[in-house]
Formats: sequence, structure tokens, C-alpha cells
Amino acid sequence: MVVGKWRIPWNFRVWRGKGTASPAQMALRMVRNLPKDFTKKFEVKILADTAFGTKDFINGIRKLKYHAVLGIGCNRKLINGTLVKLLHRRGRQVQLIGLDFPVTLSWYYFKRENGQFLKRYVISTKPIKPSTISWWGKRRWQIEGWFKTAKHRFGLDKFGQGTLLGVYRWLILSMTAYLLAYWAYISSSLSDSLDWGKAAFLALSTFLPHLVLSLLLLDIERLRPLALSHGIDITISRCKI
Repeated sequence: MVVGKWRIPWNFRVWRGKGTASPAQMALRMVRNLPKDFTKKFEVKILADTAFGTKDFINGIRKLKYHAVLGIGCNRKLINGTLVKLLHRRGRQVQLIGLDFPVTLSWYYFKRENGQFLKRYVISTKPIKPSTISWWGKRRWQIEGWFKTAKHRFGLDKFGQGTLLGVYRWLILSMTAYLLAYWAYISSSLSDSLDWGKAAFLALSTFLPHLVLSLLLLDIERLRPLALSHGIDITISRCKI
């Protein structure tokens, strides 16, 4: 959930495989569970990536009377058989196969890590300017960025638990590591540019310094034969403080 500059984890579901509720169905359940007090005070926009741009999800969001901006694949077809990638004007009202109502189409170019630009198609269930649709489509990556950070920096993608309790435990561990790193960052004199690697190491050295030193000593011990082969003898001694 994005509120101003804040990105807040709100809810989650665990997909249990083929034959169970689909990710799109679970996403609709999460949307239905948004608290009424919240939805009355704020204008809710549902941002979702291409995986959720299915006809069931789009129709479900419309039935809930929410406005959605969703990514779609370039191979999606209109009711006349035309592929989305063959359209050349942003802001067109189009009707996709499987939908009973028109949507507004736009696109933007997303820069990948290798420097190449990828064309991303995005639709809005509410008629708005194509530039606004593209802006909201890009804004979804703020949420995606949080997930990538939690997964690849704080181990959210490493769990292998098969029970709901195990998933909860791993989520708590991952979120705790995330919060400790952030608290270490805001309480330090690091630059305004948040580097999660530096923040994580700062948290580790602040809260668990003995672990950092133990890892250093293990690394030195592992490399001792290499150092000796180059005529370097590493000696470690404990000093009195």
C-alpha cells in the first residue's frame, strides 16, 4: 500500500498450487477485505502488474466499484481481433476480449538494469488522460521495488515453509531485519541516498557486533593457507580494553 511517500505491507495470501484459488482470486479477496473506514476516507486505486490483468480480476474490481490501473501483455486482443501491440495512439478507448466494457489504453517505457527500454502496456478501468495512466503504471514499481528489496536483501524469497505458521514466522524474521536496517539508517549519519546494503551492515554491526567479528575471524582462518603460500602469516591476539 502506498500512502504519500510510505510503502506499507498490508496483506498477503499464499498460493497453494494448481487446483486451488488463483492469484487473481486471492487478490480480489484482499481488496474486498480493505477496511470500510479506509476506503471511505481515501480514493482507492488498485495497481496491479500483468499477471493480474485477467478478465476475471478486471471484472471483479469493476463489480467492487474501484478504479484500477493494470498492466496487460502486448499479445492481448481487442474484440475485433487486433493485437494491443499494433495500436499506435495512447488514450484510446478499447474493448478487450472477455470484458463487457471499454478500458483506456496507454503505455510507457521501463528502463531495465541492462540499460534497455521495455515497452509496458497499461489500461485504466476509468477514462483518464493517457499520461496519467502511464504515470500510475510507473508508480506501481514503487511497490515492486519494496518487494524486490525484501526478497533479495532480507531473505523473503528464501523460505521453504509448508505451513501457514511457518510462513508467518519467516515473514516476521524478514520484516524484523528490514525494520532494523531502516532504523539503523535513520539514526545514523549516512547520506540521504538509502543504500540497503550499507544500512543492513550497519544494523548488523550495531546490534550483533560479535557475529560480524566471528564471520571475519572465520574468513581469515579460511584464507590462512593462501596467505601463508604468499609469505604472509596472520596472527590474531586478544587485546585488553
